[in-house]
Amino acid sequence: MNEGYSRLSIPPVSVDPAVSPDLISIQDEIRSHFGWKLDADSRSATELWEACENSNQSSTIWSEQSRLQTLFRLQEKLISRPITVLGAAAEVEDVQAAIQEGHGLIAADGAVGILTETEVPAVAWDALQCVVSDADGDPSHLRMAAERGIPFFLHAHGDNIPEWTNFLQVLSQNNTPLILTHQTPGDIVGMHNPGGFTDGDRAVCIALSLNVSPSQLTLRGFRTDIIGRWTGATVPERKMRKLEWMERVLDIAGVKM
Repeated sequence: MNEGYSRLSIPPVSVDPAVSPDLISIQDEIRSHFGWKLDADSRSATELWEACENSNQSSTIWSEQSRLQTLFRLQEKLISRPITVLGAAAEVEDVQAAIQEGHGLIAADGAVGILTETEVPAVAWDALQCVVSDADGDPSHLRMAAERGIPFFLHAHGDNIPEWTNFLQVLSQNNTPLILTHQTPGDIVGMHNPGGFTDGDRAVCIALSLNVSPSQLTLRGFRTDIIGRWTGATVPERKMRKLEWMERVLDIAGVKM
């Protein structure tokens, strides 16, 4: 990795979950709570990594140089201004307030769709810094972000292999900047585990891992009492329990809803 930095003549980028190791260990608690297997998460992560490594189509966006440049440029943008993270319950007024306050935007998966409903979509899209996704949000909205070259943090977990497989093709076709994330306790070269669980709290963890201060972050569209309309396909009872875990992750991260 140090050779890569030297080759690119850019300073190191912090992509380790240095905020708290509890952001990683809580993933084991969550797996235990829902009865999910670590092997499934590991298999999805490994297969996503291999799909990128073995695909000629994704070679440009998946090169070490591209990944490092994407992370460095994102870090520069994120640490220089206040940031709003848009959750699954985001509404137009959330985006408008963020823009009026001069915030950059991070969209959690399907929440990117709210940008299409704003009065001046071009301004909203311009404020969007990245999308954090496990690829189960509305494909048309995710595609719109990919076509605009918005960097994606694409996440692998135990039951989303079909989703990331399909969406990886979209990212490849549009040469969209791509960073891969996983939720296993081990190290996977070329992938990152910033901590967290849902797309929303993982977006917060990613920002923190890029040295964004908790005081810079505003969460809009984060709810634990309802299922946000930008949520992907889900089982309602299970989703409500997931939101409780999301709140616990945010507490550990020191970011208020």
